[in-house]
Amino acid sequence: MTETAKTPTVVLVHGAFADAGSWSVVTEHLLAEGIAVLAPAVPLRSLIGDSDYIASVFSQVEGPLLAVGHSYGGAVITNAATKATNVVGLVYVAAFAPEEGETLGEIEGTSRDSALAPALQPRQFPTGVGDEVATELYVQADKFHEVFAGDLPATQSAVLGASQRPVAASAFDEKSGVPAWKTLPSWAAVAIGDKAAGADVIRAGVKRAGADILEIDGSHLIMLSQARAVTDVILKAVKAVSA
Repeated sequence: MTETAKTPTVVLVHGAFADAGSWSVVTEHLLAEGIAVLAPAVPLRSLIGDSDYIASVFSQVEGPLLAVGHSYGGAVITNAATKATNVVGLVYVAAFAPEEGETLGEIEGTSRDSALAPALQPRQFPTGVGDEVATELYVQADKFHEVFAGDLPATQSAVLGASQRPVAASAFDEKSGVPAWKTLPSWAAVAIGDKAAGADVIRAGVKRAGADILEIDGSHLIMLSQARAVTDVILKAVKAVSA
């Protein structure tokens, strides 16, 4: 695919317990297709704050953009895209697509496929306000492979678990705002072996959003284990929103 003036920039938004490096293989594929790519770091401190931050990233991208979110990043783009006028579409990769007023904790709590909750380990971090601390969450190292990356080599999974970025626990209790999927076209890659977010609730969410859905046989980290298939979903969306 040849990049044109109206081909959108693809902005890849990572999820909790991860960083922008989780998009490395997809980024390589997209760049090889001549697509402009940006993969910003998400603060992972609050859903509202993270969404505002990513909205500011969106608004500073020149021209149209396609917002792609993984996992928690799906909730972030759902909120951020309503605050930036240049977003032309959404892609959910094993990602939450919440409705207004929903919390990720509530969605996750209804999943029969997710094994995330028992694998979480709370730690404390300073908020910057005096001696105040708050809770952030990690995935226990010995459970990371099973829950997040069952179809990746164990050594690679161990590296990802050791380098994971924690998310503030409060982010899962914040109510999502008006969803961008109500006004923007959307696509989704659902990982049928997703034991983290839970394939059942992810499928239900993107179906409700009216997304064009592709189910992929893979773990929660399908953008690494099934990067080519995920890239193809993104390219399909790029083609659809390009003039």
